[in-house]
Amino acid sequence: MDNIKSNLIATVKYLSHDIGERSYLDVKKLNMAADYIENKFRSYGCAVKRQAFTYEGNTYYNIIAEVKGAKDTKDGILVIGAHYDTVVGSPGADDNGSGVAGLLELARLTALKPLKRTVRFVAFSLEEPPVFMTSRMGSYVYAKSLKEEDTDVYGMISLEMLGYFCDIKGCQYYPLSIFRWLYPDRGNFIAFVGNISSKSFTKKIKNSFKAVSSLPVESLNTVSLVPGVDFSDHRSFWKFGYPAFMVTDTAFYRNPNYHGPGDTASPLDYERMAELVMGLYKALHKICGLIREGQGSED
Repeated sequence: MDNIKSNLIATVKYLSHDIGERSYLDVKKLNMAADYIENKFRSYGCAVKRQAFTYEGNTYYNIIAEVKGAKDTKDGILVIGAHYDTVVGSPGADDNGSGVAGLLELARLTALKPLKRTVRFVAFSLEEPPVFMTSRMGSYVYAKSLKEEDTDVYGMISLEMLGYFCDIKGCQYYPLSIFRWLYPDRGNFIAFVGNISSKSFTKKIKNSFKAVSSLPVESLNTVSLVPGVDFSDHRSFWKFGYPAFMVTDTAFYRNPNYHGPGDTASPLDYERMAELVMGLYKALHKICGLIREGQGSED
């Protein structure tokens, strides 16, 4: 766990402090982030490629890493993604340096101990405004390419803000008042959030996560009319009929630094982030199976 924690800290600090704001306006900084992510993937031994796309005359890149499974399963590959851009004016430590850090660690651990199912780890550019919730998002470009290539997709997991936790009573907010009767009033949990069509996939991952991790987890599968349910890259995969959900610390329902200059590395809880990454890693083993039991290392 120590290696996971230190790697998470290093990635979040590099993205949010060394590079800083990574908005659509600053292609140079986005390219610096893309280079960092690609080099990390390659250092783990992953097969890596870039997917270029354009917006308003500029070229942006999705970075795609693959860890091959032992066999082609009839129900397809697993996609895990996180966006590496930020809004204008924010260094984006939690949103979404934390998601990228989790993505890289899951790729590293999976490369050490591959699953029976092939996993693709994708770092998306352009999730934030002004392209948010449009076909110009990097995740939409990638999901569309999967459909056009007739790729079978078992499901997609979007890592969207993983690092902010709060233990004070009343620090957790919700989009509707009824949720206060159903969910905790402390932000000490991680949430799995998806649409109704993705309920079975979400439930399977959640149950496996609960079996291997002590980190509290809550889930919600509902309609997009509930504010926040479709506020990330998983939404793009819904558009092409793929089951997908978001792993999140609930963003602006908990983190007061959301989309602001205060979204720096220091407020994040790297101990619980490491617990989350290890829990997801072990949960995937339970669902997808290992190529060979005892292969590799978990830290």
